[in-house]
Amino acid sequence: MKDLPDDSFHVFDTTLRDGAQREGINLTVADKLTIARHLDDFGVGFIEGGWPGANPRDTEFFARARAEIDFKHAQLVAFGATRKAGVQASADPQVQALLDSGAPVITLVAKSHDRHVELALRTTLDENLEMVRDTVSHLRAQGRRVFVDCEHFFDGYRANPGYAKQVVSAAHEAGADVVVLCDTNGGMLPAQIDAVVRTVLADTGARLGIHAQDDTGCAVANTLAAVDAGATHVQCTANGYGERVGNANLFPVAAALELKYGRKVLPGGALAEMTRISHAIAEVVNLTPSTHQPYVGLSAFAHKAGLHASAIKVDPDLYQHIDPELVGNTMRMLVSDMAGRASVELKGKELGVDLGGDRELVGRVVERVKERELAGYTYEAADASFELLLREEIEGRPRRYFQVESWRAIVEDRPDGTHANEATVKLCAKGERIVSTAEGNGPVNALDRALRLGLERIYPQLATMELVDYKVRILEGKHGTESTTRVLVSTADGKGEWSTVGVGGNVIAASWQALDDAYVYGLLRAGVEPQE
Repeated sequence: MKDLPDDSFHVFDTTLRDGAQREGINLTVADKLTIARHLDDFGVGFIEGGWPGANPRDTEFFARARAEIDFKHAQLVAFGATRKAGVQASADPQVQALLDSGAPVITLVAKSHDRHVELALRTTLDENLEMVRDTVSHLRAQGRRVFVDCEHFFDGYRANPGYAKQVVSAAHEAGADVVVLCDTNGGMLPAQIDAVVRTVLADTGARLGIHAQDDTGCAVANTLAAVDAGATHVQCTANGYGERVGNANLFPVAAALELKYGRKVLPGGALAEMTRISHAIAEVVNLTPSTHQPYVGLSAFAHKAGLHASAIKVDPDLYQHIDPELVGNTMRMLVSDMAGRASVELKGKELGVDLGGDRELVGRVVERVKERELAGYTYEAADASFELLLREEIEGRPRRYFQVESWRAIVEDRPDGTHANEATVKLCAKGERIVSTAEGNGPVNALDRALRLGLERIYPQLATMELVDYKVRILEGKHGTESTTRVLVSTADGKGEWSTVGVGGNVIAASWQALDDAYVYGLLRAGVEPQE
């Protein structure tokens, strides 16, 4: 163990335990080990790995984590409950399982709401206090550091403040290093959190932490309100994963503490890895990263309005609360019908296309974007198509590597209920007429294969390219039930990925446009010169 964070303030992550309760997340032991490594790289002080003894998967995780991970920054934490009523902690098998995990730190969940004690635990208020004292004392005697999570604390405090504070005092006096006040139902607001934390801190003298659920959308704000009130331990999950709508999001909390509060809670350089780690964890849990997540989202520093772009051209700080590079993110300019000259110039610079300060050229691009957006196109998520549009205006003609004579796609419905999809493309490339036919899994896939089959001999660079994503949106029609289809295609070549857009009266026509742009842009990326 080395380079442990300053113990005066704790960043405690519970992604592997509380975060794993999110609907749609089902972590294997291998997943948990991978996420633990990412969290340690980020520099959190504590990683709660799960409940050993409660299920075999968590028991295995602790055994493998001890053997396979050399933690640089974090300490592993085992989670469990206080002993059962009427049983000594030294004789409770669940308490022993916590010790057997080998974790140097143990978090105990304790009831702090009088009604939960009587109805859920079915014991007395005094016995509950003794369960807390006995379990904390026993674990401390075995050389473990102990944190106590007071479940439903804020609701319990509202119902019976005296008893809720008794639970905090019992844990503190028995040797718990931190007593964590949990907004288990997630119903509190920042001002309420602030007031309760201040009072409990003054009345008990315990070191306090905060665990906030996000049911009111205030988990991050509630966490920071608790810090303002004197809490020195924050419990969070990566990307806000957790039961119902989730937990306080680790990344905005850590960024706020470092960048807004000036409190050093992460190792040097860790904050700049935040975007990468957020997205890496999202990949492990198999959930698409939220594009609008603060600090780390793809859109966190994306600018669309022309007025904003004009200001950013002068000074990016005018419409950005921090430098995106501080958290490993980047500024992006979005081009849309709201775009002005500054948006186009900045986007061109971002794409590496020099517009040379040509006001007439920029004006033409702005007007063309607005006209095409009116027809249903969007360039916010189709940078490749926008770059081709820019180059067409600069060069005075479309960049062409082939001329399409015609294309067609056929879907054959067979008696056995199956379908056959076939496409034929007729085109000319480098003076050669090519007729190419291919089958595919659907008409668009057949078109993609036919186009590739026809061109790969002439442009071998296409062999490295593959379609990796395909999205269709039906746009609102202008006349009754008439509609327009927009297709976004993402293509990769092993070195990067690009997106193109097509719009048409049907999905096949729109798809063809997007595929056409995708191949043209791929050849441009590969450094191939267009045909005369």
